[in-house]
Amino acid sequence: MKKEEFKNWNEQTYQEYLEYLKSLKDEKYKTFHSRLTTTKYEILGIKVPMQRKIAKRISQSNIENFLKLNTDTYYEEVMIKGLVLTSINEKEEVLKYIEDYVSLIDNWAICDSFCNSLKIVKTDKDFWFQYFKKYLNCKEEFKIRVALIIFLNFYIEENNLTEIFNSIDSIKIDKYYVNMGIAWLLCECFIKHREKTLTYLLKSNINTFTFNKTISKIKESYRVSSEDKIYLNTLKRKG
Repeated sequence: MKKEEFKNWNEQTYQEYLEYLKSLKDEKYKTFHSRLTTTKYEILGIKVPMQRKIAKRISQSNIENFLKLNTDTYYEEVMIKGLVLTSINEKEEVLKYIEDYVSLIDNWAICDSFCNSLKIVKTDKDFWFQYFKKYLNCKEEFKIRVALIIFLNFYIEENNLTEIFNSIDSIKIDKYYVNMGIAWLLCECFIKHREKTLTYLLKSNINTFTFNKTISKIKESYRVSSEDKIYLNTLKRKG
């Protein structure tokens, strides 16, 4: 598609857009990425920088028409849809779409790319913290992970730590990508706020897998001292 063809969205131009995405597919990359990502969506095999470039072009068009026409068939189609959504800078406008979009997320890559890019969170952090916090009470694995990755990207500040730790304690399901999201979040909390995070870890009731994965992630960081890594190793749980 030519640049100007990203401007006017209707059923015909959207189908042309899907054909354009298919023309970019890379079978080698598709095979590689399919090993890393489990999803119900068909993976074409388009690298993330190209997806971001396409999303940037679409964000300069009629976003409302574009979002209405999405078929949510292809992995990259869903990824780009989320990236376009993150370009909206009006809270009320974002709120029209975000709930439905989050319900589409079924893998870590789309989840994390969307959350990393949702810069509107910075404009009203109290509102968005409470908005995403509600997902922690869901039973859906990736809705919970969305909240965790939002916290990771925008809320690791000393005044938020207690609420972050309490939020982690409120999670009731044991799912792999939830556990990994908790471990990653706690790792970053430790790196930036060692004492308070260590105090939390020493009394935490998070499951053994998540606790040990947190320790492993902290130990992998170059931002943590050798002395801390040795000490943390002694905290790993058995079983």
